Amino acid sequence: MKCSVVIRCLNEERHLPFLLDSLARQTLKPFEIIVVDSGSRDGTVSIARSKGARVINIPPSEFSFGRALNVGARAATGEILVMASAHTYPMTESWLDELTRPFSNPQVALVYGGQTGDHRSKFSEVQLLKQWFPPESCESQTHSFCNNANAAVRRSIWETMPYDEQIPALEDIHWAKRAIERGFRIVYQAQAGIVHVHEESYSHVYRRYRREGMGLRMILPWERMGIGQACTLAFSAIESDLEEARVQGIRMKVLRSILCFRIAQYWGTYRGLRWRGTLTGELRARLYYPRRMD
Repeated sequence: MKCSVVIRCLNEERHLPFLLDSLARQTLKPFEIIVVDSGSRDGTVSIARSKGARVINIPPSEFSFGRALNVGARAATGEILVMASAHTYPMTESWLDELTRPFSNPQVALVYGGQTGDHRSKFSEVQLLKQWFPPESCESQTHSFCNNANAAVRRSIWETMPYDEQIPALEDIHWAKRAIERGFRIVYQAQAGIVHVHEESYSHVYRRYRREGMGLRMILPWERMGIGQACTLAFSAIESDLEEARVQGIRMKVLRSILCFRIAQYWGTYRGLRWRGTLTGELRARLYYPRRMD
């Protein structure tokens, strides 16, 4: 089966070369690579073109995660649409082969792979990735969790069910939920692993989880989180992180990072789940392009 790789980009000149070079070394070669750029001001576009990727530009005002994926998917011609974040890179040269192998079963709609951090990742982020992406695969997942930083979908199913372009985040989980409701399979392929590099400020962490809280609110309107629950969950996560840091002998070194990350995570989620209204242009800009609003 032909595989088209779709990469969403915004100012990724530091990371994109590693991903594109890794794709070139895969045992299963991608049929094509499509980069959807939403207003990069650095060398992202020229790097992508120099390495053979097709670049499609969309205006920042029209960006959402779902829209960027739909634009890339419509331009693609492969039977399997592989989604990869620009700030990731495969852990092995067999990554693409492992990620797409389960599609030999016609009932499989989506496959997502494992993720880990590296030395640039915040301590709490690494703990989350361990929790979300265990070492054991699952051939028929009963819940809709997945992540488009490292995932693939069957094009024929996407054509009947494009990504929601209005949801501010978790468009991947929303798509998987609808696929399961239609009777299709979701597969977690642990060995199709990538390194996911999040080099974010804590204000960016807050905005990321606020977007995801808003997305969860749209997917599951009944979801709620009170301030007491947010504080309880944050305290529990901090306690768990500190214990793991103690075991590793780095507790004092990462203490501030743990506190800042978990507070940003749960404050953002709390705010996102309390959101009401519509995703206006101004709110969209603050969620996706905060520096341009400063």
